[in-house]
Amino acid sequence: MNRETFVEKLRTGLRGLPQTTVDEVMADYEAHFSEGLQAGRTEDEIASALGDPARLARELRTEAGIRRWELERNPSAAAGAIFAILGLGVIDIVILLPILLPVAATLLGFMVASVGIFTGGAIIFVAGPFAGIGHYIAAVMFGGLSLMAGGVSLGALTGLVSIGFVNGLVWFGRLHMRLLKPVLESSEVRP
Repeated sequence: MNRETFVEKLRTGLRGLPQTTVDEVMADYEAHFSEGLQAGRTEDEIASALGDPARLARELRTEAGIRRWELERNPSAAAGAIFAILGLGVIDIVILLPILLPVAATLLGFMVASVGIFTGGAIIFVAGPFAGIGHYIAAVMFGGLSLMAGGVSLGALTGLVSIGFVNGLVWFGRLHMRLLKPVLESSEVRP
């Protein structure tokens, strides 16, 4: 594979990443080719030594997703990190999907429940004294407040568990990349 083909495949694999990230990566790989050519190697030798550009793009996308999660810590960044880790390969889908789906569904259920509990508490707090729920207005209002506090607590706890879960996936993704990279590189060297 020559320089132009390698660079084009790598650029295609990096599509969707921020342009500054793509430009930095492309500059690095262009530098690899320039240094290799100056050292007397051919473009095919350099491309072979660098590895499969599609695999490199997957690893770089995963690292970018993980880096975004570490910087932003929001649901969008979490989803990006999860999908980037799943994008590493089929083995990840086989291992992670049966774990990821039930855990994500459970966390989503707890978040929906926390919103429901909070909303129910707010309705009781506001409308309870007027609806004739009880003769003790303060008790009804405190009951509504306690439900609201419970909803907020459940939401906060679910948020913390979600952050821990995404951090665990990030750890798995990095471990996966670290363990499989030497294997993949040694298998690419063989004819």
